[in-house]
Amino acid sequence: MTVVGHVTLALLGLACVFPIYWMYATSLRRPDDVYKTSVLPWPLSVGSYRDALDELDLARLLLNTTMVAALTALGQLLTSILAAYAFAVWNFPLKRLLYLAFVGTWLVPFQVTMLPNYVLLHQLGLLNTLTGVIVPNLVSALGVLLLRQHFDSFPKELLEAARIDGRSSWSTLWTVVVPNLRAALSALAILLFVNAWNEYFWPAMVLQRDNSVLQLGINSFLNSTEVEAWGPLTAAAGLACLPIFALYLALQRQVINGFVRSGLR
Repeated sequence: MTVVGHVTLALLGLACVFPIYWMYATSLRRPDDVYKTSVLPWPLSVGSYRDALDELDLARLLLNTTMVAALTALGQLLTSILAAYAFAVWNFPLKRLLYLAFVGTWLVPFQVTMLPNYVLLHQLGLLNTLTGVIVPNLVSALGVLLLRQHFDSFPKELLEAARIDGRSSWSTLWTVVVPNLRAALSALAILLFVNAWNEYFWPAMVLQRDNSVLQLGINSFLNSTEVEAWGPLTAAAGLACLPIFALYLALQRQVINGFVRSGLR
């Protein structure tokens, strides 16, 4: 039974990894070999990457997209920590009702809120700016939901000891609770960052320039090229994935600990 389970997991892992491998394999083929179905791209060529760099200002796109994703994830993580700590540790009237209402916002489709947000950004003069993409997404109900579970399971003895020691709630949060939940926070941070990095619809609404963020730049490149440009397109997509891979490698140990030990799903 164990062998069957391992084989099944290996097949599922292969099914997940193969599309990524095929993207990079296609990007490393010569222009005349793009449609070949050989598993190994040989002879190798970086011509597609040169063409992608010539067509797209990838440095600027990567910088803008990284800034938007990082600030969005940081804002969501900060608000999630504060809200989850309040819901888990403090007692106040209508606490349960407010928590259910807060989490219920997670179930509201984006299409319901996009028009009010768009009108508000227009009134604030934030349309066609990166700030307009970031500000409406600084709160994540999912982040609050996940972190509250960790704060609920945090040893109450440590919180009581911090209170007896004379620490304020603010000091207890940042010097006692957060350092002991680094694994869970790292796992949530990478989830929030990837979600913000992959967002396309909202930046497409707010921004009117194709050279603003990576998603819009690649989409503009896709619409402005012929079918023969699949090599440069896969090269651009491959470069767009590199920051995500780098982030995962940097936080790999914390992410694994967060998923395995702390129960973050």
